[in-house]
Amino acid sequence: MNVTVVRPGELGAPELARWRELQHADPSLDNPFLSVEFALALSRLRSYVRVAVIEDDGKVAGFLPFERHAFGIGKPLGSWLTTCHGLISVPGLELSARALLRACGLSVFDFDHMVAGQPTWTPHESAVRPVPLMDLTGGFDAYIDHIRANSPKNFKTVRYKERKLARDHGEIRLEWCASDPESMRTLTAWKSDQYRRTGRVDRFAQPWIVKLIDEMHACESPSFGGVLTMLYAGDTPVAGHFGLRTHNTLVGWFPAYDPEFARYSPGIMHHLRMAEQAASHGLGQVDMGKGGREYKGWLKNGVIHVSEGRVSRPSATAAVHWMGRAPVNKARNIVVDRPSLYRLADRLLKGFGRVRTTLQPETVEKEPSGVR
Repeated sequence: MNVTVVRPGELGAPELARWRELQHADPSLDNPFLSVEFALALSRLRSYVRVAVIEDDGKVAGFLPFERHAFGIGKPLGSWLTTCHGLISVPGLELSARALLRACGLSVFDFDHMVAGQPTWTPHESAVRPVPLMDLTGGFDAYIDHIRANSPKNFKTVRYKERKLARDHGEIRLEWCASDPESMRTLTAWKSDQYRRTGRVDRFAQPWIVKLIDEMHACESPSFGGVLTMLYAGDTPVAGHFGLRTHNTLVGWFPAYDPEFARYSPGIMHHLRMAEQAASHGLGQVDMGKGGREYKGWLKNGVIHVSEGRVSRPSATAAVHWMGRAPVNKARNIVVDRPSLYRLADRLLKGFGRVRTTLQPETVEKEPSGVR
């Protein structure tokens, strides 16, 4: 096999068409983070984005989008920002991971959301984890029947809160594919607030991420697009979500809600209405992403799997990288695999977020000159 490394923007029309052909042909690649449109958008904002073009017998057999950082450190495309990575290739492509790293000029490659079962990465998988799905292939009514039968108490509670929210604040409705930029700013403001309150890093404090989201929001084609959904009570937005879709799958990315309405559980209410609209628009599933959130457990009616692992070639860089990452990864896996520890860690992060918010100095607006 021959491997050529280029920037995504250097791909020609035949390569772009081949990428889409390979992705569409394999159901395991049905994820917008594996779409060529996402790779092109990210490469316009980040100089370290590359794609390996894999040829076999003179024909393109696959693509690997990735990030090449200093000292030969490789990361999947989008790294910590995305929820799916992988080779976009013919099914069962037999290609040594270390040979691929050598061709890409990489010493080490960590992954934690790889499409599970790809032959290149399987020997290097350290864990395989489930990703909860809202499977809508049988229609929304069949999905709701499943949820009602398997989580009757939770379902009744959500419906009760939905009626109460409507009585208190007005009719409940969901806007699908909201195009108003102000709606996006409302959602990202909620999400930034959530990051701070829960002790996480605010992703929207980075301008390039805001630009990426805006560009994805403007994308619309049969096989790829950004979907902004907003839940309203009367004329008041109470919850929302921005994700990406293929022709069949909507992937969860940035869900958030107005904390003033937290007692109504607007996030779960929004997810159910979003799934209903997704089904009515011909989508077959909503990928909620791996993670320990309890609401995903009872909203799901199916799973797929992603893997975690590490590939390295003998080098000083790989050794130093392993020493820095191994303890962190081991600790994280221990927490993720134990629900009680996950809940404790979540509470600690939220406590840290409250303290950090309290200690931040308030912004004082200056009065215009001459005003008393």
